[in-house]
Amino acid sequence: MRNFQPLDQVLVDTETETIHFGHTASGSEPILILHREGPYVAISASFGPLEIALRPRYDDLTRALSKLPAVEGLHVSRQVGTSQAYLAMGTTMDGALLLRPTIVADATGHLNLNLSLAPDARKALYDWLKIAL
Repeated sequence: MRNFQPLDQVLVDTETETIHFGHTASGSEPILILHREGPYVAISASFGPLEIALRPRYDDLTRALSKLPAVEGLHVSRQVGTSQAYLAMGTTMDGALLLRPTIVADATGHLNLNLSLAPDARKALYDWLKIAL
């Protein structure tokens, strides 16, 4: 059973082209940071000392997000990256964006974080990436 951790706080730093997502409760909650690096988007998803870092192409990420349908009962329906490191994405019927940054070891296992952006945080991400909702 997947346990998606909610992220509902957004901070955009226009000077560094960075967007930061967190949770209103303090503590060792997960954080998600995205930063534009030319044709790439650097993604850092962390929970305490654990971090998954990905660097998908901006065009691939925005294309996948712009065509992301909500599918009842299906957590993720698209992914960007490679077979060993990818960001799986899906939407819920209430407008939340599900993100699963994943690192695959081999056929025996993988490591990922299950994150959920609240609808307002999703809108902020789409605005930052220049995607129409």
